[in-house]
Amino acid sequence: MHGEEGRVKLLLIHPGASWATADVEAGLRYGLELHGVEVIRYRLDTRLIRSARWLHANWRLARKTNPNIQKPNDADMVYHAGEGALAMALRHQVDAVIVVSAMLLHPDVIILMKRAGLRVFVLFTESPYDMEQEAKIAPIVDGCWTNERTVLEDFRKLNPNVRYLPHAYHPQRHRPDLEVADVAAHDVVFVGSGFHERAKWFNAVDWTGIDLGLYGSWDDVGLSPALADRVMADAIDNAAAAGVYRRAKIGLNLYRRSKGWGKHAPQIHTAESLNPRAYEFAACGVFHLSDYRPEVEEVFGDLVPVFTTPDDASFLIRKWLSDDVGRARIAAQLPACVAESSWVQRAACVIGDVRSTLGLDRNVTAMAV
Repeated sequence: MHGEEGRVKLLLIHPGASWATADVEAGLRYGLELHGVEVIRYRLDTRLIRSARWLHANWRLARKTNPNIQKPNDADMVYHAGEGALAMALRHQVDAVIVVSAMLLHPDVIILMKRAGLRVFVLFTESPYDMEQEAKIAPIVDGCWTNERTVLEDFRKLNPNVRYLPHAYHPQRHRPDLEVADVAAHDVVFVGSGFHERAKWFNAVDWTGIDLGLYGSWDDVGLSPALADRVMADAIDNAAAAGVYRRAKIGLNLYRRSKGWGKHAPQIHTAESLNPRAYEFAACGVFHLSDYRPEVEEVFGDLVPVFTTPDDASFLIRKWLSDDVGRARIAAQLPACVAESSWVQRAACVIGDVRSTLGLDRNVTAMAV
């Protein structure tokens, strides 16, 4: 082990996306560093942008003497952006590499890392929606974690070192007492990507007289013109999203079902685990409504009212908008439900699993927070 006095040194590879999974990387990095891990960060997001520019600039230059040269494709850009992670891991002599998501990291990079003797782990964040791609990565790494408990056995057929790691919240960003200036206040708020089934659901709810704030990318998913006018921002970072949550009377948690993009994308059949939004609402002390997943009831009991249809949601929204006292009473109890579910706790699990796989002492001393 290369860290001084037993300190673990890890290369943490960014997922490449600018939102959602980037928040997972930020939270995990915070937790790892809080526990004393030395984290070397590989910014795949910025490298993807630079690689695209570099490859296309060189392609345009090469076309002047070779008009038939093939244009760089997405795989070329992904590989070029990720190949530097191998050199960085070797240069810093890290104990292991942790990849967040791996959806935008070329598998050849992981294969080369393994050939170089590096230990590689992946935190899968897109289960069960992108299981097909995750299943190609799981067999070639030393260990992995999945965010969805129903697919754990499927992963175990591919890699014996797999664990269920629930989503989490960032304790510095998701708190009841942290105010964010210059964010709008809504009756009901939803922050998330626009999938066709979500647009269909929103179109079916009666929003008359209700100030709905929609955030995220909702272009070309079938949202009604009236609701399209309510889309507040195409992208919003986690800190601003937390501020919008805290200023809303009701947060809305609508789970994704599409396995991909497009009107005819296949749908998942089952899922049980909470998404990040559920933890973030609760940590911020935000009263919210949710469609059903088993963990909603297991974690929150009856503190999170659950709907199954748009009509159910319409009734619950109007019922709770008229009950300020009831919403405040429930909101005050929600942070306690997730008190042990921040990235501080999740990072401790990650460290323990990595140390165990590496054959190191599993004792981890957590800093007081």
